[in-house]
Amino acid sequence: MFSILSAIALWSSLGVVIRYSGMPAALLLFFPCLISVSIIGLMILRTDLRKDLPGLRGMASLLLLAVISLVNTFSFYYAYQKTSIANAVLTHYTAPVIVAFLAPFILKERITARAMGAVALASAGLWIMLGISAGEFLDAFLAGDGNTIGIVAGLVSGLAYALLIIVIRKLSQGFHPLVLTFFQNLFIALMLIPFLEIPGNVSSSLWAFAVMGVIHSTVAPILYFRGVKFTTANRTAILGYIEPVLAIIWGLFFFSEAVDIKTVTGGAMILLSGYLTIRE
Repeated sequence: MFSILSAIALWSSLGVVIRYSGMPAALLLFFPCLISVSIIGLMILRTDLRKDLPGLRGMASLLLLAVISLVNTFSFYYAYQKTSIANAVLTHYTAPVIVAFLAPFILKERITARAMGAVALASAGLWIMLGISAGEFLDAFLAGDGNTIGIVAGLVSGLAYALLIIVIRKLSQGFHPLVLTFFQNLFIALMLIPFLEIPGNVSSSLWAFAVMGVIHSTVAPILYFRGVKFTTANRTAILGYIEPVLAIIWGLFFFSEAVDIKTVTGGAMILLSGYLTIRE
């Protein structure tokens, strides 16, 4: 569980790096994935992990993982660029609610009363922090409001993230975390090649690619995959609710994004739900 919490803490800083880089989402995905593949590839070649490399059937499963991860990450990065850090991460974390209903059918996991209570509490906190009604949301979306488009992108990433948690939960039982991370990032990089457009000022963002490649695309996924192997999908999803709180703190510190009473109240409920999960 400590591995999952460490990964989430690292990922919570993504919004800051993305905002400061000023690069398109495709580039922010491609170059960090390329860096991660290079680092992990050397680690695999120098260890006995070569015997753990998957066959053709395993490659198909890892390709599915990469596709879902690409949808999740691309829409999440796009949300960061279109709306506030708070809105991006809060809509992204509708995922645990989806996981709570999908896990019993796909993974055959038992749902405890405390887990469901934690999901309900975290979901209520999420809604309070978002602070918009369904009618206001629909009106803004139909009007083409950029902020609302960012929220929709966050919701898409939330759905993809829910599927990702379940797929990782299944694959982590048969693949080493380094192998999972390597092939996920390799396939993502390959899928992005046809869509790359390199701007003239790309050199000014090399620092962002390096930070994201080492920290967010290598260290964090390895920690996450290792933790998921020993943690149920529902618990993994609810622990992820800590990320919005940390990301909002980053947004406040670096961009002076407002934090009102709704954010504080909802954030407290999210933290409480995480505590209930850890205690169980």
